[in-house]
Amino acid sequence: MKVLMTEYLRIDLEKETWECRVCNHEIGPAKRNYKEGMLVHDRDPREIHPPIIDPEKYRFTFSPDPEWVRILEYYCPKCGTQVETEYAIPGHPPLYDMEVDLAALREQWSGREEVLEPVRGPEVVLGAGHGGH
Repeated sequence: MKVLMTEYLRIDLEKETWECRVCNHEIGPAKRNYKEGMLVHDRDPREIHPPIIDPEKYRFTFSPDPEWVRILEYYCPKCGTQVETEYAIPGHPPLYDMEVDLAALREQWSGREEVLEPVRGPEVVLGAGHGGH
């Protein structure tokens, strides 16, 4: 059974692996950080947040200092889908943002049907004269 974890990631409970939901690529063991199996682009934060004032004249420009922060973008190595972005301190390892208890997840899904796409709630139809609140 495969369990949806994020917009672009799922876990195959039989194989105990992370998978890309876009191309079905097996990213790596679900017992480890999925980011270890991703392509990583270490972005200069000034590309995303350019200086507001002239960096030739001023030391502080309202743009992040690349010696203090970096932006890491994680991509599926097969299809190139951007899966995650994080702001990190240079020299620190990637954040371990999802540590999954596979036994508990397997137990939780043992009596359920596999969900292939996210479930959406019912459409709400507002009556005439209703302001939407």
